[in-house]
Amino acid sequence: MNYDCKDEGLAPRGKKRIEWADSNMPVLRLIRERFEREKPLDGIRVAACLHVTTETANLMRTLKAGGAETALCASNPLSTQDDVAASLIKDYGISVFAVRGEDNKLYYEHINSVLDIEPHITMDDGADLVSTLHKSRRELIDKVIGGSEETTTGVIRLRSMESNGVLAYPIVAVNDAETKHFFDNRYGTGQSTVDGIIRSTNMLMAGKRVVVFGYGWCGRGFAMRARGMGAIVTVVEVDPVRALEALMDGYNVAPSSRAAEFGDLFVTLTGDISVIRKEHFQNMKDGAVIANSGHFNVEIDIPDLEEMADSRETVRDNLVRYTMPDGRKLILLGEGRLINLAGAEGHPASVMDMSFANQSLTAEYLTKERGNLEKKVYRVPESIDRNIAELKLDSLGVEIEELTEKQKEYLASWQMGT
Repeated sequence: MNYDCKDEGLAPRGKKRIEWADSNMPVLRLIRERFEREKPLDGIRVAACLHVTTETANLMRTLKAGGAETALCASNPLSTQDDVAASLIKDYGISVFAVRGEDNKLYYEHINSVLDIEPHITMDDGADLVSTLHKSRRELIDKVIGGSEETTTGVIRLRSMESNGVLAYPIVAVNDAETKHFFDNRYGTGQSTVDGIIRSTNMLMAGKRVVVFGYGWCGRGFAMRARGMGAIVTVVEVDPVRALEALMDGYNVAPSSRAAEFGDLFVTLTGDISVIRKEHFQNMKDGAVIANSGHFNVEIDIPDLEEMADSRETVRDNLVRYTMPDGRKLILLGEGRLINLAGAEGHPASVMDMSFANQSLTAEYLTKERGNLEKKVYRVPESIDRNIAELKLDSLGVEIEELTEKQKEYLASWQMGT
C-alpha cells in the first residue's frame, strides 16, 4: 500500500479521535453497516481529495466497508490532521497522501498519487482533483464513471466546466443537497469559523464590529453565530436579494470600502477572488483581524498585503501580524486559508454526518447509474436527501407529523379549492 503521512507513530491518538467522531455520526454508521452487508461498491476504486479529518476518516471507512478501494489526499494544505492520516493508514489500511502544511508542489504530487489508483469515482472538495484529472491525467478519464463535489467553490468550477463543454464525466453536487448546505454550511461553518478565530486569537467577540463578506449559507451561519456572541455584524454583499435578506435579518449592510474603515474583524465566505485587497488594507484600523472561511486562500489578496507591509511577525500559531508603513498592525489568520480547519477542527461530527452520508450514498448511486448519466453536474436525488433527513431524525429520537389520507387527497386535487 502506498501512502505519505507525517508520522505513523501518531496513529493511536488518531484512532481514538476517529472513534469519538464516529460516536457522533449515527447516520453514516447505519450506512456503513448496510454497506458491510451488501457491498454495493465492490470492485470500485474511489479517489478522494477532501479535508483529512476525523469525520472524513469515517467516510473512508464507510466506502471501504462497501467494497471500494480508496485513496485519500488533502484538499487544503492546512486542513490535514496528521494523527488521523496516520491512523487511516495503520489501523484501517487506507492509502492516504497528506501532510499538514505541505507546500504547493507536494500538494499536487499527493493529488497525482491518489489518481494513480485509476479511479472509477472521484470525490472532491474544491475541484482540484477533477481539474488535475482533466488537465494532466486525461488518460484516466475513460475509466471514470462519475464524481461528487463537496463544496460551493468546487460546484462553481464544475458548472463552469460543464457550460464550456469540457466536463468529461457526470458529477453530483453533494454541496447542493438540502441535508448538506442547509446544515453543514450554515451550522457547521458558522460554529467552526467562530471556533477557529477564537482559538487563533483568544478574542472576545462581544462588542466587536465584525464584517462578513458574503451572505450565502456559510455567511448566514457565521453572521448568526457572531451576533449570538455579542458582535455588531455588518454584511458585504453583491447580490441585491441577499443584501436585502441580510438587512431584514437585522444586520447592517455596507459596501466593502466603507466597512473597511470601521471593522475589527473581517471574514470572507464568498468563493471568489480578491474580496479583501489593497484598497481595504489601506483603510483598515490598527489591530484589524482578517480571516477567510471560503475554500481557497485567494479571497484575501495576500500578495497585496505582503507587498504593502514593512514587516511581518508570527505572534502565535496561525496568527501573523503585518506592520504597515504608517505603523498600523494588521492581523492575518491561518495564512488566509480556511480558518475553521487551520485554526480548529472543522465542522462538528454530527453535522458532517449528513454531508458524508450524502457522499457515500452518492457513490452508490453513481455505481448503480453507470453509463446512464450525461456529462453534467447533477443535484443529489431527492430520495437520498429525504432518506438522510429521516435517518438523522430517527437517530435524534425525533418523530414528525404524517399527512392524513384526506390531506393527501386535498393537496393532490385542483377541484376542492376553498
